[in-house]
Amino acid sequence: MNKIISIGLLLFLLGNASVFAQAKTEAVLKPKDTLKSIDIDPLTPAKAAFYSAILPGLGQAYNKKYWKIPIVYGAIGTSLYLYVDNKKKYHEYRDAYKGRLAGNPDPNYDYLSDKQLISAQEFYQRNASLSGLFVIGFYVLNIIDANVDAALIQFNVNQSLSFRPEITPDAVTLKSNLGLTLNYRF
Repeated sequence: MNKIISIGLLLFLLGNASVFAQAKTEAVLKPKDTLKSIDIDPLTPAKAAFYSAILPGLGQAYNKKYWKIPIVYGAIGTSLYLYVDNKKKYHEYRDAYKGRLAGNPDPNYDYLSDKQLISAQEFYQRNASLSGLFVIGFYVLNIIDANVDAALIQFNVNQSLSFRPEITPDAVTLKSNLGLTLNYRF
């Protein structure tokens, strides 16, 4: 009987010790946020477009696409150079034609007929107009590029949503099948 009492007392003490040794904590389950929120500034595209409108290439610098700046200046600069050069040649041929009509012919253009002088004027005037349109077009394209690039930079691009080709073996014929898979991982 002493053994039963001593075993019971031992179990009682050990049982209570383990109960009192546990600390009371309230388990609060917090959901783990798997998607990180990125603050999106809706004015970023407008700022980039404004900066590019003020100074071509500044919107690309705002978007940190520095490699595009030489392309912008190359396109606008080349078009502007061609505009100025064609305008200069147009004025040279026009002045030579006017001088010939006034009775004061230019000795540099004596080898050209009146028809050739008129044709050269039309040619250089058309090229100057086209070059001017290219200057305006590249300027507007610069603004659009800065705006679109700033808008697209805010998109979340990661591997949780992917579209890629996949080669899977056929279970029956053991030949490989080529297909496209659209994957979305949670």
